[in-house]
Amino acid sequence: MATKAGGHRGERHRAGDAARLNWLRAGVLGANDGIVATSGLVIGVAAAGGSTAAVATAGLAGLAAGALSMAAGEYVSVSTQRDTEAAMLATERQELADYPEQELAELAGIYRGKGLPETLAHEVAVALTAHDALGAHAEAELGIDHEQLTNPWAAAGASMLAFVVGSVLPLATILFVPAAARIWATVLAAAIALAVTGWISAKLGGASVRLAVVRNVGGGLLAMAITYGIGTLVGTRLE
Repeated sequence: MATKAGGHRGERHRAGDAARLNWLRAGVLGANDGIVATSGLVIGVAAAGGSTAAVATAGLAGLAAGALSMAAGEYVSVSTQRDTEAAMLATERQELADYPEQELAELAGIYRGKGLPETLAHEVAVALTAHDALGAHAEAELGIDHEQLTNPWAAAGASMLAFVVGSVLPLATILFVPAAARIWATVLAAAIALAVTGWISAKLGGASVRLAVVRNVGGGLLAMAITYGIGTLVGTRLE
């Protein structure tokens, strides 16, 4: 049974790796949002003929609003997920207290369903229940590591930071490049940054790098083209 316990710890280790991978992906996506949202905003204002001060004000306001929106949205989303997980664990804990034999039989049934012979499935269920009944049921039935529930504050902070990091490059580019070249320089800087985030996301997910980069850059360029067109149209109408 020592082998089984070691395997259970291995599953926890892989679950922790998966959680860290999800955080990295969320960070990449947050940075990607910062790049696209801020680039589109400042390019639109610049295309409308906005001064450097107007572009800076819009960019900083967009950065702050976007970062706070990302943080708030992530906090609410992860808090809801955590509350749901906590409620499920509370129900499972109560069932273990009220119906221990039925819960043991249920756990053994899960392992039989995974292909273990009936006797071995029962032995595994007994061993895991003796070691950590709630942990065994949470993992097998709910797919939850009861010792590593999602943290809404960490999620909010990571999303906000990632958005800010993604926003800095296009904002700095459009503010410090000469006015004649600022729009195209910002497009180029954003495209390079989007290619990098696309490459990272593909590597993290084991997907096609080419497809991820093309999709990332293409989507960002489309967003920037639309905001450029809107800015140009608005600027012409206001003249």
